[in-house]
Amino acid sequence: MGRAERWGVNRTVIALSIARLGDAVGNSILFIVLPLYVAKLSAPVFRVPETVRVGLLLSLYGLVGAVLQSVAGAWSDRLGRRKPMIMAGLVVMGAGTLGFLCATRFIDLLLLRMLQGIGVALTIPASMALMAAATKRETRGSSMGIYSTMRMVGFAAGPLIGGLLQVHVGFAAAFIVGAAFVFLGLAIVAVWVKEAPVPPATDAAGRFRIIDPKLLSAGIVGAGLATFLMASSFSMMTTLENEFNQRLHQTALGFSVAFSALMVSRLLFQVPLGRLSDRVGRKPLLVSGLVLMGPATALLGFAATTLQLTGLRLFQGLAAAAIAAPAFAVVADLSTSGGEGRQMSIVTSGFGLGIALGPLIAGVLAVHSFEMPFIIGGVMSLIGAWVVVRWVPETVHRG
Repeated sequence: MGRAERWGVNRTVIALSIARLGDAVGNSILFIVLPLYVAKLSAPVFRVPETVRVGLLLSLYGLVGAVLQSVAGAWSDRLGRRKPMIMAGLVVMGAGTLGFLCATRFIDLLLLRMLQGIGVALTIPASMALMAAATKRETRGSSMGIYSTMRMVGFAAGPLIGGLLQVHVGFAAAFIVGAAFVFLGLAIVAVWVKEAPVPPATDAAGRFRIIDPKLLSAGIVGAGLATFLMASSFSMMTTLENEFNQRLHQTALGFSVAFSALMVSRLLFQVPLGRLSDRVGRKPLLVSGLVLMGPATALLGFAATTLQLTGLRLFQGLAAAAIAAPAFAVVADLSTSGGEGRQMSIVTSGFGLGIALGPLIAGVLAVHSFEMPFIIGGVMSLIGAWVVVRWVPETVHRG
C-alpha cells in the first residue's frame, strides 16, 4: 500500500474535498454578513426580537437542507448516480447566494436561505455516498478526515473573508465572492469527479422507499445524533454576534477571528484524529469529543474577553475534530451497497439539523438569559456521549 493509500487519498476524495472547500467558503461568509445585514434592514411587520430573526434566518438553511437530505439521498440511490445531483445542488446554492444582491426585505432573505437549503440537500448526501464508495474501511477515517478538513478550511476562511469584505468593501462584495467560491466548487466537480454508478436499490418486495427501516440501525442513528449535538453546540454563537460584540467591546472582525478559531483547530486535528480512528476505533474518539464539547460549549456564555472566547472555540474545534470524521466513517462502515445515499443522509442530516436548530435555540433562549443556550448545549453533549457508549458499535477491529 502506497503512502497516499495509507492516508486514504485518491482522486475522488481530493476532488470532492476541494469542491466542499469552495462551497463551504461561499456559505460561511454569510455567517458573519447576514446578522449585520438583518440589523441593516427594516424590521418585519410583526415585531420579533432581532436575535430570533437572525436565528431563524441562519437556521432556515440548515433546517430545509436537513429535512430534504433524506429525500435527496434516496433519489441518488434510486438513480444510481451521484455526480449530477452534486452539480445541480451547487448551481442552486450559487444562484441563491447571488440573489442576496437583490434582497431588500427580511422575507427575501428567508426565501433565499430556503433556496440555498435545497441546494445543500441535493449536494451533501450524494457527495458522502460517493465518498463511501470511493474509500476503504482500513483508511476511511483518514479519508473522511481529509474531506472534513477541507470543509473546515472553507469554514475558517469564509468568516474572515466575510468580516474583511463587510468592513472594508461592503455587503455586495461579500455576496459576489461567496457565490464565486460555490461556482469554483462546481467547476472542480465537473472536471475531476468520476461517477461511480451503483445498482438502483429496492427493498425485499421490489419497492423503493425513501425511508427504509432496514437500512437504519442504532449505530447509524447514534452517529447522526453525535453530529447533531456537535453542530448545534458550535453554531449557537452565530445568532448572538451582535450581543457578543457589545459584551466584549469587539468589532465584526474580532468576532470573526473567534468564530474561525474552531475551524482552525479542526484544520490542525481533523486528519490526525481521523487517522487515529482507523487505528484505535471510531467509538473512543466519538465519546471523547462529546465529553470535551460539553464544558467548552457551556463556558462560551461566560467569556469575558475576545481571547477567552477564541480559546473556548479552539477547544470546541478539537472536540468537533474528534467527532466528525469518526461519525462519517462509522456510518460508511455500516452502510450497504445501493443504500449509501439514504444511510449517509442520516449523519449529514444530523449535522444540518444542528446547524439549523443551534442558532434558533440560542436566539430564543438568549431572550431569557444569555448564558442559558450554551449551558443547555453543553449538557446535551454529555448526554450524547452516553448514547454513543450505549448504542454505537465499534466497526474497527484490529487483529
